[in-house]
Amino acid sequence: MFKKILIANRGEIALRVQRACRELGIQTVVVYSEADREAKYVRLADEAVCIGPAPSAQSYLHMPAIISAAEVTDAEAIHPGYGFLSESADFAERVEKSGFAFIGPRPDSIRLMGDKVSAKQAMIRSGVPCVPGSEGALPDDPREITRIARSIGYPVIIKAAGGGGGRGMRVVHTEAALLNAVSMTRSEAGAAFGNPAVYMEKFLLQPRHIEIQVLADTHGNALWLGERDCSMQRRHQKILEEAPAPGIPRRLIERIGARCADACKKIGYRGAGTFEFLYENGEFYFIEMNTRVQVEHPVTELITGIDIVVEQIRIAAGEKLTMRQRGVQLNGHAIECRINAEDPYKFTPSPGRIAMWHTPGGPGVRVDSHAYANYFVPPNYDSMIGKIIVHGATREQAIARMRIALSEMVVDGIQTNIPLHRELMVDARFIEGGASIHYLEEYLAARHTA
Repeated sequence: MFKKILIANRGEIALRVQRACRELGIQTVVVYSEADREAKYVRLADEAVCIGPAPSAQSYLHMPAIISAAEVTDAEAIHPGYGFLSESADFAERVEKSGFAFIGPRPDSIRLMGDKVSAKQAMIRSGVPCVPGSEGALPDDPREITRIARSIGYPVIIKAAGGGGGRGMRVVHTEAALLNAVSMTRSEAGAAFGNPAVYMEKFLLQPRHIEIQVLADTHGNALWLGERDCSMQRRHQKILEEAPAPGIPRRLIERIGARCADACKKIGYRGAGTFEFLYENGEFYFIEMNTRVQVEHPVTELITGIDIVVEQIRIAAGEKLTMRQRGVQLNGHAIECRINAEDPYKFTPSPGRIAMWHTPGGPGVRVDSHAYANYFVPPNYDSMIGKIIVHGATREQAIARMRIALSEMVVDGIQTNIPLHRELMVDARFIEGGASIHYLEEYLAARHTA
């Protein structure tokens, strides 16, 4: 096992990784920007190294500064968290070439699954169902693009091969709009991701967003840890997640989960990862794989009792998975609400100093956050300042516990999206379960016009 790990991230995930390290008796090195000097995890770290000013490009995305920090502190491994460099194959490669262990997949796996076209082709070879679409990147010939769209059937969606996080995609409903949409998406993809390649898929009308959590070691073992429903989204950004997904037959979940674990073995995957699917009319369609720990991993931890971050570290240290698939038991129901520093309905960021911070408690309540009273939320990064996660014996009990937790949570001095979460916990469609990925935007639009 490692003696010292450098955490190459910030916010709640930096604190989450730090806690896992401390549980394993591992010393932690935290890197931070000048904007994060006051952060809780900086004070709790065994060592902390400032790696630059507030802008991400000069700090959390600056590879030489992070690797230098690992060198001067004698760290043995680097955990990238999520976001920033967590899915950068180049960073993983540089980490390993510099003599450190990268707590994540091999660089070639990140590269394979980071390109949506090669990822889709790998999944087809592995027997994982995919959304009907182009076999690879779209050609330059306009007639061939039109032919592909006709064979798929409208509406279609144009996606950037190197995209992610809901960026680099455009829905096309008619042939007249097709070529212009392809051209615009290519331009955006080249500017945003350095890769202008785009591909085409059938646009599903009312799908749900279902994902499968996996763990795979370096000894040929792979597990799937149940599913999560992440359909409550706005502009492809998740707001709320739950596990397991309500209303989907277990036999369908078990079949797709087994295929995901098998795909990990076929592509030689290592570490934690998530297969993301659209689910509609009893069918699963692969859309992408996240080659890192995800924001919503706690809901899986609460229903399985498995610490995903600890497992990531053990796998990176070369250890075998200690459990088999039949040992993975799902118990009860978990819900996570992302707490963001933003206007709850306009979604404009609300950075600033937190005047009062009071977190909820009670049975089955977990709060993952780096914030505290008098903490200054910097304007330079993502607006998420924490997560409330609850667990109950049933979905009904989990919803009741989340209502109570949200009623107890107090954040003054800045705006947060807590009022929106409180509304969703009493919304009839959410309570029923199984809403599509479009539901939240429709709910917000109806609320605005009411």
